[in-house]
Amino acid sequence: MSALGIDPRSPRFGAGITAVLLLVVIGLALSGAEYPALVLFAAITLLFAFGAVAGVARHPYGLVFRTFIRPRLTPPAELEDPTPPTFAQGVGFVITLIGLAITLLGVTLALPIAAAAAFLAAFLNAVFGYCLGCQIYLLLVRAGVLGRRSPAAAG
Repeated sequence: MSALGIDPRSPRFGAGITAVLLLVVIGLALSGAEYPALVLFAAITLLFAFGAVAGVARHPYGLVFRTFIRPRLTPPAELEDPTPPTFAQGVGFVITLIGLAITLLGVTLALPIAAAAAFLAAFLNAVFGYCLGCQIYLLLVRAGVLGRRSPAAAG
């Protein structure tokens, strides 16, 4: 990682891991193993929270990518501003937190529905490189709701 940005393949790598874990949550929840599904979903929620607060550059998936994957790849053509993917982690946190809270209130279908929504976003990012949370961030910047920081200022 550079002070100017992050390898754009790193968030996609993390999204792939998240998508697989969310599929496991959905499978567990729909098969009747609600408690293991809830525990795994809570862990995913905490990972989203960590990514939103500490930033994607410090996320555990980013550490795994930088340590084990990136040394085997050619350098990226360009680095990416970490602000939109960090915002996307916040969006994932909100979605999973709401699903977790509603599940804890007794609505058992909230868990697989929230996991499916988060899975869709993670899948789009991992497979197609389309980050829904990043797009929301850019729309909010264009609307003037959020201020844009330059990649140099984000480090």
